[in-house]
Amino acid sequence: MPTASGDPTTGTADFSAAPLADAAVPDEWDNGQDAISGQNSTEASGAEQQPTAGEAATNAVPGAPAPVHRPTRGRYRGNSGGYELDLRVDVDSVPGGPKVLRKASGDFFSTGGGTKAYFGSFVVDAPTVSWTATRVVITGVADYTWETAHVVVRITIPRSRINQRPGAATVEFLRPPSQLGATYVCPYVSPYFRTVEWEQDSVTGAVPFLSYDTASLPQPANSPARILTVPRAYAEAGIELLVSGTANVIANSQNGWTNTELHGAMETNFSLWSNAPQWKLWLLVASSYEGMAGVRGIMFDAADAFQRQGCAVFYDLIQGADPETQRSMLRTYVHELGHSFNLLHSWQKNLAKPPAPLGGNNGFADLSWMNYPQNYQPLNGNGGAAAYWGAFPFQFTDNEQNHLRHGFYRNVIMGANAFGAGAADIEPELFDEPLTDESGLRLDLRADKNAFSFGEPVVVELKLETTDLRGRSTHNHLHPDDELVNVAIRQPSGRTVLYRPLLRRCVDQDQTVRLDASRPAIYSSAYIGYGRDGHYFQQPGTYQLRAAYLASDGSRIVSPVLRLNVRHPVSQTDNQLAELMMGEEQGKILALRGSDSPSLRSGNDALQEIIDQHGTHPFAVYARLAKGLNFEHEYKSLSPDKSELTVRPPDPKSGIEQLTQVVKVSEQGNGVDNLTLNLATRRLARAYARQGDLEEANSTLDRLMRHFDTPAFKPYVVDAVRDQVDTTKARLTAEFGD
Repeated sequence: MPTASGDPTTGTADFSAAPLADAAVPDEWDNGQDAISGQNSTEASGAEQQPTAGEAATNAVPGAPAPVHRPTRGRYRGNSGGYELDLRVDVDSVPGGPKVLRKASGDFFSTGGGTKAYFGSFVVDAPTVSWTATRVVITGVADYTWETAHVVVRITIPRSRINQRPGAATVEFLRPPSQLGATYVCPYVSPYFRTVEWEQDSVTGAVPFLSYDTASLPQPANSPARILTVPRAYAEAGIELLVSGTANVIANSQNGWTNTELHGAMETNFSLWSNAPQWKLWLLVASSYEGMAGVRGIMFDAADAFQRQGCAVFYDLIQGADPETQRSMLRTYVHELGHSFNLLHSWQKNLAKPPAPLGGNNGFADLSWMNYPQNYQPLNGNGGAAAYWGAFPFQFTDNEQNHLRHGFYRNVIMGANAFGAGAADIEPELFDEPLTDESGLRLDLRADKNAFSFGEPVVVELKLETTDLRGRSTHNHLHPDDELVNVAIRQPSGRTVLYRPLLRRCVDQDQTVRLDASRPAIYSSAYIGYGRDGHYFQQPGTYQLRAAYLASDGSRIVSPVLRLNVRHPVSQTDNQLAELMMGEEQGKILALRGSDSPSLRSGNDALQEIIDQHGTHPFAVYARLAKGLNFEHEYKSLSPDKSELTVRPPDPKSGIEQLTQVVKVSEQGNGVDNLTLNLATRRLARAYARQGDLEEANSTLDRLMRHFDTPAFKPYVVDAVRDQVDTTKARLTAEFGD
């Protein structure tokens, strides 16, 4: 916590420092034309521009008189006493311009010599605003990221006519009742609240999205027809998205991209990339996401120390020239970039820190870029994609715009606070049982054991079933990585945290399932031992787990509490194995189901040591699983000159060596759970098929069928496995047969 002597709101005013007095004056809101064209804004160009009468009325309501004064809104910057203040004023607008949120906010930076460092931020949520013929005065109590006695902020801005340059804002910080602290004179910088440089690359054969005419399909009556690009969509939220850098075309892989490969591509191709907070982000138009259908896009940079700098959209799934597809492509681009600004999905905002209020139906009623069209469920009337597009005004919600414009600096800027801004800590009551539940659904969370060894990967099974004999329809996104299911973990210390997947993906596809007498339940298995916050089971003791599933109609289904024990290690060998399993790199490898990333080399070495030195220990099955799954498929990396895609081909022999042991031990009941066994066996069959042994591949799948075709499993579970086996056999024959 900064001390009073280092507080930028105290001290004597210094009017001598105003280095931006000659700053350029950009046009008023131009619907993002500079951003659309990719040209630098006037803030960067250094050329003052005075709008013509026609330009000044660009956003005016037809028939309304042209505005006389420039709106009091935008970004200002000034210096005083060794600090720089970046000020944002949001109390006025031209008719038809961006919505006014009636707030003021700012970021402080300490300056010294040739360096500048972030100090803290403030926001005035509900200021008093008074207008006279000559000035605007904005006054209110601010919330700060540090403790200060000067909590009152007073901003005075002279009113300028539409053909005059905007005047500087004078910002005063006061200690109640009226003791004046620091004063800053902040010349006008830009009509945008924040400016971000955006670099976009694409793989060979992928055509990046350009624009969508909102008049080409029916839209809400209150949403004006316009040509929307991605930068223009953000301009309407008050954010300048400058197209920067070189648009690289990089080599593609027809087998899709993993998160690790995407991160490597970012480090190689993102010319503006740096492991530091900066207003810069990168988007790759890739071919497809490996290993999972329905993923339209992903903000993949959510696992390292400097997150939210890179995202990707998957062209194979979103491509198309018809208006419906172009409209959907626009939403996908804006949605994934929104995650880079630290915007959560509409139904997850209450899990952020600080939490934001959810909209109706637990967020599903939000008409937002951050909702899924198929998830849209208004409080009244029909939901779904058609209803969403019929009502969507192509905007962020008010609280999302508040975050983009006025969120504290480190919560928004790329490379600073982690995705969710530290959303692991949650209030336990978020997972309290509902007072009434007429959803017709029940969620169960369970494990195949009630006690785990210290260091053993914690895997849980989720079961969603109907309690209504007539049947219920909902979505089948039951895995926590799809972010429609959350798992809360009450640790032995009493702290309640949220499992946050290492890899977050946008499964933006309608996958409705009917639960009825013929198929009363669906299942999913999830490794929840490691996520974006590291290891969640780091100490022996009793843990309490609870899951919450957000159904298609907005119902929140909460599971009963699951209690798990993590046993204390009892020998030196136990301690040694726990250390080998619980490194950060090992956690990432287990979550990724294997990786060749050079940054995870020591983690792979530790898992290999378990296999080599402790091959009969129960932990070895998890090391073999990660290694075997990784060997079974290829690994892609880009050459330093960005011209060549290097592909490490699958190693089916090594994959078979490891996965055979996983399957053998698990069939005996001493290895992985049945759902993971199903996955491992099908991947083992694929490894045999890669070697040209289709007969052994089919025999492996037949053995899987025999394992499940017993009275121990429900008939509908057996039928589901049989369908998977038949489908896998057909695919392997088509891909590897003669």
